[in-house]
Amino acid sequence: MAELHIYDVLRRPVITEKATVMADEFNQYVFEVAPDANKLQIKEAVELIFEVSVVNVNTMVVPAKRGRRGRNWYLRSRQWKKAIVTVPKDQKIEMFNT
Repeated sequence: MAELHIYDVLRRPVITEKATVMADEFNQYVFEVAPDANKLQIKEAVELIFEVSVVNVNTMVVPAKRGRRGRNWYLRSRQWKKAIVTVPKDQKIEMFNT
């Protein structure tokens, strides 16, 4: 397995209503990450890019969503990996707090 560069680990922030509530109330931030990234790589990437310390990292694979038109099935969205990163109460990631 090839080593991922620090900026290849984090793909994009996930900014939804639920993610915003998690950021405000629990200091948890949601990112789409590379499918082969592990928790240690995600922790290092967030700590280096956003200059915060990370308390915990939870990951999950979000399955692809299928749709149907008549008899035909198709993929509405692809499978992707999500990471929920918890930071201490006294720290924030400013990108989410606008």
